[in-house]
Amino acid sequence: MKSWKKWTLRILAVLALALAVVTIIFWPSIRILSGTGGLSGELSGIPTASSELTDITKGDADWISWLGAEGDNKSRVTGISEDWSSGLTKLWDVSYLCQGKSSATWSAPVIQGNRLVVSGRMEDNDLIFCLDPLDGSLLWTQSYTVKSNASHGAGPRATPYIDDDRVYTFGRSGDLQCLALFDGKELWRKNVTNEGGLAPQWGYASSPLVIGDKVIVQGGAAAGLIAFDKMSGKAVWKSPNDMAGYAAIRSMELSGETAVLNFHGKGIAAVSVENGTELWNVPWETSYDVNATTPLVVDDSIFVTSGYKTGGGLLDVTSSNAKVRWKNEAISSHHSDSYCIDGYLYGYTGDSAQNKGAFKCVRLADGEEQWTTNEMGWGTCSYVDGYLLCMNIKGNIFLMKPDPKEFIKITEMEKALGDIKGPVWTKPVIANGHLYLRFKQNLVCYKLAQ
Repeated sequence: MKSWKKWTLRILAVLALALAVVTIIFWPSIRILSGTGGLSGELSGIPTASSELTDITKGDADWISWLGAEGDNKSRVTGISEDWSSGLTKLWDVSYLCQGKSSATWSAPVIQGNRLVVSGRMEDNDLIFCLDPLDGSLLWTQSYTVKSNASHGAGPRATPYIDDDRVYTFGRSGDLQCLALFDGKELWRKNVTNEGGLAPQWGYASSPLVIGDKVIVQGGAAAGLIAFDKMSGKAVWKSPNDMAGYAAIRSMELSGETAVLNFHGKGIAAVSVENGTELWNVPWETSYDVNATTPLVVDDSIFVTSGYKTGGGLLDVTSSNAKVRWKNEAISSHHSDSYCIDGYLYGYTGDSAQNKGAFKCVRLADGEEQWTTNEMGWGTCSYVDGYLLCMNIKGNIFLMKPDPKEFIKITEMEKALGDIKGPVWTKPVIANGHLYLRFKQNLVCYKLAQ
C-alpha cells in the first residue's frame, strides 16, 4: 500500500476514535439538547372547547404573571403538604398544548380565579388556551398564523399576563396580543418588529409587564423597550438602542419614581415608566448575549446573574446611578431565578444542558457562599409558604426549607411529570392551593395545599 494511503487511513482512524470519545463524554448533553425542540410521549388532539362560559372570578392566591400577583415571584398559597412520600394527588393533566414537529413551548401558565391561560404551538400558528384550573377542561382557544424559528422549539417562551378581564401574550416572533379573558376574543395585536424591534438569536422570550395604563415588552434595537396603551394597543414610548435579551422585565421604585428594569443582551438598564427615558445602563456581558434570569430586587439593590460562567453580582442603585458592589461566580444562573430570604440568596447555578448544576446559598451583603448541594440537580424553583419548591430538568420535584446554615430537604417526589425525554425548563407555578407543572405539550395539576 502506498505511503499516502497508509497515512490517510491512520488519520481517519484517529478522527473516528476522537469522535467516539467526544460522543461518550458529551452524550448526556447531546441527548438532552436533542429533545428540546420536538415532542415525545403522549400527544392528544385538541378537544372541543366548552360552549358555556361562566363569569370571571378571582382567587385568594392567583398567579397572574411570570412574577405572580404581587410582582415579587412569591406565591400566597399557605398550608401546603410537607409529606410527599406517597406522592401528591394528581387532579388532572392534558397533553395537547403543542402539536407537530419542533413545536415545543416553554411558556408558563397564569391563573386568575376560574381561568388558566397557557400558550402553545401548532404548525404555523401560535396557540393560546384557556382552561378551568380546577378540572382542566378547555374553555376557549385562540390562535394566529406566524412564522417562527424552530431552534429549541417554535412555540412561545414568554409567560402571559392577566390584567383583570384581559390577558396579554407575547410570541417568539414579537407578536403582542391582547385578548378578552372571558372568551378569548382578540382585542388587538401588534408586532414589535414593526416598531423597529429586532429579535435576539433564539427569539423573543421576555415576558410582558402590565403597569398602570401600559403594557411593556422588550423589542430590542430601536425599540429596546416599548410601551403600548394596554386598552388600545397604541405605542406610547420606546427606549432605543438596547439589544433584546431573554429575561422578564420588572418594575422597581427608585427615589419615588417607578422604573422598569430591562436585563437586555448587553447589560441592565432602568427606564422611566412614565416616558421611557433611560435612567442608567450598566454593562453585563455574557456569552451569546444570553441574559435570561429575572433581576432580583431587594430594597435599593438588584441581584443579576447569567450563565456560561459569567456569574452574579449585586448592584446598588439610585434613580440616576448603579454601581456593582460585588461580583463572583457563586451563582452563575443560565435561566433560573434566585430568591432573597432574610438577607441570603438561594438559587441554582450552572447551565441547563445537563442535570449537573448545584443549588447554593449566598450572603446578599457580600456574595460569600454559605453552602452548596447537588441533591436537586439543575432546575427552577418557586417560593411558597416559607419554602422553596424546586424542580430539576428531569421533572423531579423537591421541597426545601431556606436556612443559611445548611441545606434542609423536607420532602421530594420523583417523575412528577411522568416519563419524559428532554429538559424541563418551565418553572413550577403555584396558585390557589394547586401546583401546575408544564413540559411542552403537557400540563399537570396537583393538589398542594392541605
